[in-house]
Amino acid sequence: MNFSLPPRIQPYTPDLEQIGPDEPQLAEALSETMLSIAYTTYANSAHAIRCVHAKSHALLEAEVDIRDDLPPQLAQGIFAQPGRYQAVMRLSTTPGDILHDSVSAPRGMALKILDVDGTRLPGSENSSSQDFVMVNGKVFNSPSAKAFLGSLKLLAATTDRAEGAKKILSKLLRGVESVAEAAGKELTPVKVMGGQPMTHMLGESVYTQVPVRFGQYVAKLGLVPASENLKALIDTKVSVDGDEDVHRHLIEEFFRTQTAVWHLQVQLCTDAAEMPIEDPMALWDEEKSAYVTIATVTARPQESWSEERAGIVDDGMKFSPWNGIGEHQPLGQIMRMRKLAYERSAAFRSERNPIGVSEPRTCPFSTMRLVS
Repeated sequence: MNFSLPPRIQPYTPDLEQIGPDEPQLAEALSETMLSIAYTTYANSAHAIRCVHAKSHALLEAEVDIRDDLPPQLAQGIFAQPGRYQAVMRLSTTPGDILHDSVSAPRGMALKILDVDGTRLPGSENSSSQDFVMVNGKVFNSPSAKAFLGSLKLLAATTDRAEGAKKILSKLLRGVESVAEAAGKELTPVKVMGGQPMTHMLGESVYTQVPVRFGQYVAKLGLVPASENLKALIDTKVSVDGDEDVHRHLIEEFFRTQTAVWHLQVQLCTDAAEMPIEDPMALWDEEKSAYVTIATVTARPQESWSEERAGIVDDGMKFSPWNGIGEHQPLGQIMRMRKLAYERSAAFRSERNPIGVSEPRTCPFSTMRLVS
């Protein structure tokens, strides 16, 4: 098969990253701001939830099948050998408080691939899984960690407040985004503020947005609908009137009888000057390096959400780009800033909830065992 690989691929070297002198202070400030969101929601509910992506809409058991025909440039890291892995998927939306689904926000999909081999990233030595954390946009929503911190402080100030006003604002912003899309534009900041189009979550494509190491190379990853039933849901409008959990209910209805298949894809960096590592809003040119499929992810009919599953996954698991092997090391300032914040968020939940945060070894949910 012709994989349409670029003629030149950027080799990974540690000096591709440019670490700023103020990063320790930025990481501390970012983690403190994120924890302030968690403290607010905990004070109001007596239950510790994530600082971001707090509301889950589906918690799925899945299988990841690595292709057996990958060329050497794509057979990297955990994809070096063909095979099948068990996995856990969590579909969510970005706010740190549990909101009515009429407050629309970017959608996330976290993929935890279980029982992988390789030298572990620092801090994940007690785990044997590889996490990829993805959102439905090809680039990040802020140009720098400092700018992201500023926007996060604004979100923290409104956590668990004025849900009615958020609903109204979200409806107005969806109108703005709809007009922009009709003109062929995408307004990422508008989507983040509540203007995410109200479409079926299973029709979304999701991306790491910022790069990771891909064995000898550098890449961004994406997960896109592959089965016809998922493709049919792309841009399918949904109504949230009267149902605060409409996304969860629509996904439950789908998985009662249907199987979902996604393509796990990779976009290789061809040149760090043209496809920068440190610019989180840089859109890499797909004419120079297209996303190509390296694996399929399959979720079969199942109970896609339940209180029991929420206890196992929402309370008992963390998803972090820093949970994995060194050959898939997160790259760039945004990824570096996430490490401390994600660690402290998981510790916050683990210390306060009856179910501590642990790493799974096996699926399915009915027999899943958690180990510290």
